[in-house]
Amino acid sequence: MEINNTKNGSGKSLDGSADGELIKVRAIISCPNGDYKKKFTNQFLRKEIEMMIVSFKVFDWLTCNKCGELLKLDLEFNI
Repeated sequence: MEINNTKNGSGKSLDGSADGELIKVRAIISCPNGDYKKKFTNQFLRKEIEMMIVSFKVFDWLTCNKCGELLKLDLEFNI
């Protein structure tokens, strides 16, 4: 899910979309007990917002392997 270096010098991403059309998201998944922490970054086109929503719904049921608690999901958006 991690995406890096997706821009070239023209202000467009590698898929040809303008920067204003991209929603960049950083998801930080952590265990409330401090046993687990992972960061993911991704970007979505505004017209593909449904893909972003589906991706977030996957996190709803994730639990920690060590303690069994539901994982916490924090999102940081760059729109």
